[in-house]
Amino acid sequence: MSDMTFAAFGELLPEITPMNAPFWEGLAQGEVRLQKCGQCDAYQYPPETFCYECGAQSMSWVAVSGEGTVYSYIVVHQMYHKAFRSFLPYTVAIVQTDEGPRMLTAMLNLRRPIQIGERVKPMIRVIDANRAFLSYVPVKD
Repeated sequence: MSDMTFAAFGELLPEITPMNAPFWEGLAQGEVRLQKCGQCDAYQYPPETFCYECGAQSMSWVAVSGEGTVYSYIVVHQMYHKAFRSFLPYTVAIVQTDEGPRMLTAMLNLRRPIQIGERVKPMIRVIDANRAFLSYVPVKD
């Protein structure tokens, strides 16, 4: 079911390409997917044709928990795009996932300020039947 609250975020999404399509398809299906190297088992994001760790070209897409900790963050008080109007102020964070890659995310409707090192989990926000985006929320509220 589409959530009109997030409809305006659709124009902010990057172009879907053969390289990144599995990530976006995963979100639309309710899961976080990362590339995993078949040689050294490293996870990576953004996607590439080779492993950032060992250079192997045996990459596959796998569903992951996506949980992690807040590595860094800022609180945004100014509206830079209409999609964020109803969420001001909101937090933009870098999440260090348990799998390894760091993810940039908008944390929306937080009840309290977050802290560096705090545990967070993925929150997939639905745009429409075929599109969603990745956000994060605190594990403990």
